[in-house]
Amino acid sequence: MLLHEFRPGRLVVGLAALGLAGAYGGDLAGWWAVPWWLAVPVMCGALGLAGLLTWVAYGLRRRSARRRSAESTGAPASSSGSQAMR
Repeated sequence: MLLHEFRPGRLVVGLAALGLAGAYGGDLAGWWAVPWWLAVPVMCGALGLAGLLTWVAYGLRRRSARRRSAESTGAPASSSGSQAMR
């Protein structure tokens, strides 16, 4: 069982930030040259994609919750007589 729900938007933004940190770290070490303005379009694109993925994931979670609630049409356990009433 999962400890928390999957958040694809946060994953995308985190990977983009780690990628930028690695790219600028390589620039700092002198391995390659990264333009200073690269962070703006990369992070804007990652935030846009994260918003889209979050919206899709939210819709999927709502649809599956709606389907689960429609499937549980039986009587609740407390009214079935199987538990002692206090």
